[in-house]
Amino acid sequence: MNIASINQKIQKHKETLWQHPLYEKVKTVEDLHQFLEGHVYAVWDFMSLLKALQQKLTCTTTPWFASANPETRYLINEIVLAEESDLTLDGKRLSHFEMYVEAMQSCGAQTTELEAFLQNVIDTKNVFIAIKQSNLHPNIKEFLNFTFRVIEEGKAHKIAAAFTFGREDLIPAMFTEILKNFQQNFPETDLSKLIYYFERHIELDADEHGPMAMQMITELCQEDEQKWAAVEETSIEALEKRIGLWDAIEEKIIKKEMELI
Repeated sequence: MNIASINQKIQKHKETLWQHPLYEKVKTVEDLHQFLEGHVYAVWDFMSLLKALQQKLTCTTTPWFASANPETRYLINEIVLAEESDLTLDGKRLSHFEMYVEAMQSCGAQTTELEAFLQNVIDTKNVFIAIKQSNLHPNIKEFLNFTFRVIEEGKAHKIAAAFTFGREDLIPAMFTEILKNFQQNFPETDLSKLIYYFERHIELDADEHGPMAMQMITELCQEDEQKWAAVEETSIEALEKRIGLWDAIEEKIIKKEMELI
C-alpha cells in the first residue's frame, strides 16, 4: 500500500465534501457567520494535531536528544513554522488559528462560544470533559472527540493520517470565489482577512504542506502494511467526521433561515 492507493480509497469521501450542499447554502453574511462559527473548530483541532505530531516526531523536552528520523523531523518543523507563526495580511506574526479568529471578528462573526469552550478546556484540564460540557452541535462534538482520541492513542502514523487527509484542501477553491463575491455584494462587511486566510492556507497546502504531509506518512509507514491499513481507516473516519461537521453547519444555516421566516 502507498499514498496513491490511500488517495484512491478516500476519493469518494473527498468528492462528497467538495460537492456538499453546504456551499450553496452560504448566501448571506449571516450564513457565512454560521459557517465560520462551526468551521473554526476544525481550524483549532488541526493545530492540535500539528503539535501532537511535533511532540511525536521531534524532541520538545530537555535534555535534548536527536529524534529517530531526521526527514520527518524536518517535515513537521517546516509545517509548524508556517502554521504557528505565519505572516498576516497586515504584516504581523500569528498562527493560522489566530488569523482565522481575527478574520471572524473583522466580518462580524461571533467568537464568544469558541472563547468559552477554550476557557473550559483550560479550566477542566481535560478536552473531553470540555467537549461534553459544551453546547456544541453533536456532530461538532463527534468531530473533536475523534481528533483527540487519535491524539490520545499516540500513534504517529494515525495522527499524521488525520492531519493529512482532513486538511483544508477539502474546501474547494470556489469557496474563495464565494467570499470575493460577498465582498462585492456586501461592501460594508470586511472580508479581506478571511479571503487572505483561505488563499494563504490553500496555497500552502497545495504547494508545500500537502506534499510534505504525504511524504511524512510515507516515512512513518515505510513497508509496514498494518500501519498503511491504519492510515486508510483513520483517513476515512476523519473524512466522515468532517462530512458530519459540514452537515451540522448546513443544519444550523437552515435552522437560522427558518427562524427568520
